[in-house]
Amino acid sequence: MLARSTTLFFLGLTTLAAAGPTTEAEASALLGEAECQPYGYQPVTNAILAKQFPPIWVPVPSLQNDTDALAKFRSIEANIPKIAPKGENGVPSNTTVYDRAADPDCWWTQAQCVQPKAAGVKPDIFNVPEPRTLGYGFDDGPYCGHNAFYNYLSQKNQKATMFFVGSNVLNNPLQAQRAVADGHEICVHSWSHAFMTAFNNEQAYGELYFTMKAIKLVTGYTPKCWRPPRGDVDDRIRFIAQSLGLDNVMWKYDSFDWEKGLNGVTEDTVRSNYEKLISDASTGVLNTAGAIILAHELSNYTMQVAVDYYPKLAAAFDHIVPIAVAFNKTQPYAETDLTMPDFKQYIAQRPASSSNSSSSNNSNGKGDGKNDSSNSTNGKTSVSGASAAIVVRPLSTGGILLATLAVAIAML
Repeated sequence: MLARSTTLFFLGLTTLAAAGPTTEAEASALLGEAECQPYGYQPVTNAILAKQFPPIWVPVPSLQNDTDALAKFRSIEANIPKIAPKGENGVPSNTTVYDRAADPDCWWTQAQCVQPKAAGVKPDIFNVPEPRTLGYGFDDGPYCGHNAFYNYLSQKNQKATMFFVGSNVLNNPLQAQRAVADGHEICVHSWSHAFMTAFNNEQAYGELYFTMKAIKLVTGYTPKCWRPPRGDVDDRIRFIAQSLGLDNVMWKYDSFDWEKGLNGVTEDTVRSNYEKLISDASTGVLNTAGAIILAHELSNYTMQVAVDYYPKLAAAFDHIVPIAVAFNKTQPYAETDLTMPDFKQYIAQRPASSSNSSSSNNSNGKGDGKNDSSNSTNGKTSVSGASAAIVVRPLSTGGILLATLAVAIAML
């Protein structure tokens, strides 16, 4: 799904400097036309030098270098469902024999199972409760060249849920910061984008733990949601994610935008997938409950097709919202100083997506905002349908780094 690259994380070459906090617009201006050029960010540089993270874009080998992570893993290890890994080191085995009909592990890859069979494991989120509502999100970011796409979302006053790969977060820290600054919800999408069920328990824990740690380092916030790459999840992986406080978010509609040019998938295929979602919204299929679409912040193509189809989605759906908003999760992070509106608050702050919408009448009552705090009280930062009043963390005040540092770090 992701184009793999041997390019090392952006430690070397140049470190950007700022005298004080940087707004989202200033962060974009700093990157400008060269937004995909390497740059340094001192907190990331320091963390890598201190060996606080595994190598970027390499499957997590173990937790042995992080005593805190290892202790937390040991505390839940005995309770992990006794399900064997379906491969090794993130690579699926081609000899795995699985009873798809019985589906004992609730293995989504084989049976698209979303209702776990292991005791105590929470069900997946795969649609949204509000009718004619789209849960809007994008996988595989933060992409270095996403500014034009994020600018478009800002112009449309549209928030989304962004599923970030840990390695990309350390590669593109300013881009990750902009996502929070723009008011998007951030979720986990693993460290190396490998097959989660093909890891052993400790590796699977690390793929999630180190991604959460990277997002916290760069943005200051710890996500409470995740999505497995390629949807590859079973009850063993669900339990491990749940132990880290992560809700498992799947999807109901797949754009297959990432696969354009592969396996016979063409631009027409991708357009047909978007049109199917629009058709179902327009013909009453989603009048009882809404949908979640799988799309990607992966390339110029995937972002452009999202832009191309946004007006049609807005016309077909009453509301387009981040996943947290759809479920009234007003505190999307472990930290409590940033809140999001509940569903009713969000839609009250912006016009309905489609014309002549009767959104308040269509509501099934689940958008009651009872889950958490309101969006503007108790001194908490609020993310609303309007522009977010969040300030990006200060950039590094360090100077020029040696161009060879990235290579040296890779050898550690």
